[in-house]
Amino acid sequence: KIVTDSSCNLFSLKHVAFENVPMKIRTDNKEYIDDKNLDTEAIMNDMLKYKGKSGTACPSVGEWLDAFGDNDMVFGVTITSNLSGSYNSAMDAKHLFEETHPGKKCHIVDTLTAGAEQDLIVEKLEELMLAGKSFEEIVDEINEYKRSTHLIFSLESLKNLANNGSVKPIVAAMAGALG
Repeated sequence: KIVTDSSCNLFSLKHVAFENVPMKIRTDNKEYIDDKNLDTEAIMNDMLKYKGKSGTACPSVGEWLDAFGDNDMVFGVTITSNLSGSYNSAMDAKHLFEETHPGKKCHIVDTLTAGAEQDLIVEKLEELMLAGKSFEEIVDEINEYKRSTHLIFSLESLKNLANNGSVKPIVAAMAGALG
């Protein structure tokens, strides 16, 4: 089985068991669950109007563990550990999974990225699993594959980063003015 956090843009795979555990976006007055039912247009409109601090919450250890189920072989795929605690949460779940399921294997991939590049890693995992590779071969090949992918992106606005204290409001304003 492949399990991802919701920074991955995939919600299903055709040939391999798959599950996406949601992250949460929180404001002082609302929590949004980042799953296939999230109305992204509504949240964007809400966040543009919102003046307070916002934040995110990664999937809990329990959510990861539940998603792993009792499969013989599990691959967890997370957003970069530099942006979220999702990787650490998934690693804790991996250790609990292997303790409570002797002989079953779990590998967590810290993608060091987000979004589209994470999707590529999931699709490569699916390809390797369908090719009948062993757990160890898949771990080696996905680690090698991860080194060959890269993602470059930019944000349309730094407003929410300024609201939650990640960047100074003056920096967000200047970046907005510069386009």
